Amino acid sequence: MDFAFSDEQERFRETLRRFFAEPAPMSEVRRTMETPEGFDDALWQRMARELGLQGVHLPEAYGGQGFSFLELGVVQEELGRALVPTPYFSTVCLAANAILNAGSEADRCVLLPAIASGERTASLAWLESAGGWDLPSVSLECRRDGGSFVLDGVKTLVSDGGSAELLLVVGRLPGTQGADGITLLRVERGAPGVKLDVPPSLDPTRRQARLELAGARAEVVGRAGAAGGALLRTLSEATVCLAFEMMGGAARCLEMAVAYAKTRVQFARPIGAFQAVKHKCAEVLLELELARSAVYHAGWVAAEARADLPFAASLAKAAGTEAYLRAAAENIQIHGGVGFTWEYDPHLYYKRAKASEIMLGDPTFHRAHLVAGLDL
Repeated sequence: MDFAFSDEQERFRETLRRFFAEPAPMSEVRRTMETPEGFDDALWQRMARELGLQGVHLPEAYGGQGFSFLELGVVQEELGRALVPTPYFSTVCLAANAILNAGSEADRCVLLPAIASGERTASLAWLESAGGWDLPSVSLECRRDGGSFVLDGVKTLVSDGGSAELLLVVGRLPGTQGADGITLLRVERGAPGVKLDVPPSLDPTRRQARLELAGARAEVVGRAGAAGGALLRTLSEATVCLAFEMMGGAARCLEMAVAYAKTRVQFARPIGAFQAVKHKCAEVLLELELARSAVYHAGWVAAEARADLPFAASLAKAAGTEAYLRAAAENIQIHGGVGFTWEYDPHLYYKRAKASEIMLGDPTFHRAHLVAGLDL
């Protein structure tokens, strides 16, 4: 068995790394995260026009490139490494996959080409104020009114929701509970009864929005009341995508720490010559490589559409989160007093790691999911 990436996939990775290094250096990342939109639309259009990244794993019938989930993972890993402020995760890993999994053929033909071409951004609104990342936690009801549905309620932590043009809302039919009645609905951001608020976020490179729906009219995606299983698969796929992103960020943190340790001199010696600093870097590398194995395996499981995807995704997220947090924290520690100053970059990666920790469930949540699946 060979779990290594193919030569074509490695060349794809090299192309992505060069692509993001030119238009998205850290100076540009800092400029972009301060803009009202939170991302660079010119870069977003280049990603679609020059490399077709928004549709990399979507079937060609829907305007995509027709590659596998592994190529999508490579894109996410390189985006995490460069820390590019972009709605790629919300648009492609969440929204596009939700449409692909839960939508009808007509929904896919109408909605996916605009995403694949970079014409539209989108996001998935799942989490509620007192809920979690599971189907029973969804309480927002969708009331049928003629040929459409009406939504009243609040969704929180909508990834890049402030800039999303298409909002996919997870709701449930009245009178249902648990995993029953789960419905995916689409709402335009400018529709009456739709209000988006973007409060200050811990991670300035990925903004989280609060979505208020007051009598907002929505169209069902797929079949009303039957989206539960498809949305759980979407969450598992998005969890793997997020874990790939974490691997890119963690690897970059280790590179930054090693480079600084080689050039920072104390007591007439580079600090990298001291055993304590060597140990820190070695331990980060060990944890990173262990997590990377879990993440790459989960990517393969997703690409093969295997039944154990939920468990592989949970293992990848738990391991990836802890590896990224460790790498980001040690990067700051090795940089010393300047590590958390605004002018240096390590704090941006640490903030991304902390914000990503709770997105789609923290390690405790995913380990509990793994244990529950063992049926002990």
